[in-house]
Amino acid sequence: MTNDQRDDARSRLILALDAPTMESGLALLDRVKGHIGIVKVGLELFTASGPAVVSAVREVGFDVFLDLKLHDIPNTVAGAVRAVNQWGVSMLTVHTAGGSTMLSRAVSEADRGIRILGVTLLTSLGEEDLEPAAIHPNPGEVVRRRAELAARAGCGGIVCSPKEIGMVRQTVGREVAIVTPGIRPSGTADGDQKRIATPGAAISSGADYLVIGRAISQAPDPAAAAEQIVDEIERSLTDR
Repeated sequence: MTNDQRDDARSRLILALDAPTMESGLALLDRVKGHIGIVKVGLELFTASGPAVVSAVREVGFDVFLDLKLHDIPNTVAGAVRAVNQWGVSMLTVHTAGGSTMLSRAVSEADRGIRILGVTLLTSLGEEDLEPAAIHPNPGEVVRRRAELAARAGCGGIVCSPKEIGMVRQTVGREVAIVTPGIRPSGTADGDQKRIATPGAAISSGADYLVIGRAISQAPDPAAAAEQIVDEIERSLTDR
């Protein structure tokens, strides 16, 4: 394998920095620098530390995927995106349940260089969770419709579980990136996610980026755990 192939594989690995404090999150980043491509700052860490954590992660040298799943009336989401423009993030999530106008406003307000990602359906939800929440009882159909909605609104990426990668790729084509949480390397616990797959299976199905948290952050050697995942990504990219 060439260095370029290795770098390409590494650039597709997103570490979910699900840390309770900025200090603990940055300590983890010191251990994995050079072994992952992008850092996802989610709701827990952002709520605890605010925009300062975005600046701190970027100063360490990582691109930031800000995962806030914005979902509100269109004007409010548009204003939030304008605020995020100042922070230099590379990816920002909005929730497709907010509808076409909200998604379009988010896309139109985002600076060039920010990829707006439409979140379809949380990977923690299964069929038994949908009907009580007044959602179509078939997860795949929910994801398909919402992915199509996001693509029409101009979103640069779709967030879906590994189970829907192939269907989403057929729905949105090759120009829209697929970002996939719910990734569990062989031998790791499922945790609170239900629609999951291994890194190799997700890449082989057509995912562009994989979001992985505990399998790296809770490993005895996070850097080695990341490199094992990169190995699998690299092999799967070669084969697909």
